[in-house]
Amino acid sequence: MKKNMIMGLSALVAISSLSLTGCNEKSHASEPTEATILSVEAVTKTVTTPHQVCEQVAVTHKVAPKDENKVLGTIAGAVAGGVLGHQVGGGNGKKVATVAGAVAGGVAGNMAQGKYQEGHTTTTMEKRCHTENSKTEQTIGYDVTYKLGDDKDTIRMEHKPTGDTLAVKDGKVVI
Repeated sequence: MKKNMIMGLSALVAISSLSLTGCNEKSHASEPTEATILSVEAVTKTVTTPHQVCEQVAVTHKVAPKDENKVLGTIAGAVAGGVLGHQVGGGNGKKVATVAGAVAGGVAGNMAQGKYQEGHTTTTMEKRCHTENSKTEQTIGYDVTYKLGDDKDTIRMEHKPTGDTLAVKDGKVVI
């Protein structure tokens, strides 16, 4: 009887260990090895980049006068005024008219040269630069929504996943 009882207990232990081993193997076999990707959304940020923009621009400059005292205009006006004044009158009146014509011509010549010098300009091309900002969108990652079993979750990945699934190890998504 002892022998039958020992054999019975041994058989019970053997059956119990087989059934526990089988359960254990089944629980690992039922764990998912992949998570299904539901959506992939690029995550971006706006980047502002300054850069220099240069262009050629026409610039008008006042020409510096060579004769600041307007001597040439004064002399030319005085000569012309003196010649015209000399044409008027006779005797001492001619002398007075010549001097008056020279004085008036000198003043007029001085004023004419002054107006010419004020309006005398030159145009040159100059390089003008300024800073402008360019805005661009830069991808910094991807928000990946997946389904693992009955659960949905989202993770951020540096690179866009390829395919329709993510690898799973020990019940967690492997990135």
